[in-house]
Amino acid sequence: MYKIEHQKDHQSNQVKLMNSSKTSYAVISLNQGASLQKLTIKDTAIIEDLLPLKYAETYASSVLFPFANRIKDGIYTFNEKQYQLETNHKEENNALHGFVYDKTFKILSENVSDSEASIKLEYEEFKISKGFPYTYTVQLIYTLNEDVLNLNVFVKNTDSKPFPFTIGWHPYFMSKNLYNSKVKFDCSKKVILGDRLITTGTEDYPHNESIQIEDKQLDDCFILDSNKIHFLTPEYDLEMTSSSKDTFLQLYTPPKKNTIAIEPTTGISDSFNNTIGLQILEPGNTYTIDWTIKLNLKS
Repeated sequence: MYKIEHQKDHQSNQVKLMNSSKTSYAVISLNQGASLQKLTIKDTAIIEDLLPLKYAETYASSVLFPFANRIKDGIYTFNEKQYQLETNHKEENNALHGFVYDKTFKILSENVSDSEASIKLEYEEFKISKGFPYTYTVQLIYTLNEDVLNLNVFVKNTDSKPFPFTIGWHPYFMSKNLYNSKVKFDCSKKVILGDRLITTGTEDYPHNESIQIEDKQLDDCFILDSNKIHFLTPEYDLEMTSSSKDTFLQLYTPPKKNTIAIEPTTGISDSFNNTIGLQILEPGNTYTIDWTIKLNLKS
């Protein structure tokens, strides 16, 4: 039997989905954008707290909306009108990773059974900001079962005007030996990142290539030809899939040993300006995307 525990004190507000033996569990931080702060499957740690790195600097396992990655100088034009977003990445003078990563989500429903646990969460945006003058709701459904963690995302435009958007997810995965781990994906184009990690173009990339991590310092973006990403470690193999037909991949190695961010997104750096992956959500409409993590342990 699966169950859900609530862990709330003056420092945190979290929910924990787990099986009865506590060998598989997922910890979600409601006050940090309903981000997935811990994930263990079959006694194998997949996602862990990144301390001493700060969440405000890592965006660890947060949902990135209404834009993933960067917008140069926080400036973009939509429907022939220019907008100025807050440049929350001061060192680069860029707007980074959207607005919901630090918002508080409320619980809409919980479900447990013999085979899984799921929780439905929601954030409602009523505030009209200068740089993104629209209202919306974001709903997340996390579901944990024997060897799978699934994240369903629903974004509804509650405004009277259409708005532009991309969306992404920012999980950091652990490997006991990142040097001997690799990421495998189907790709024929890589994004060229210039000054301040802003997209300047694309280049050909060897088809179906694997990246052996070794001691590489990664902050790279790829245009995928498939919605599947594989993270292959000495201890486990992980498959991440996306329901989106337009999938991009950002790989980033933070200053923490044996950790890598594997980020599926629907757009790239400065997509509000270069329009690569950019979508428009009409008033009253809902956009949905699912991301799934499946673990295969090595014997």
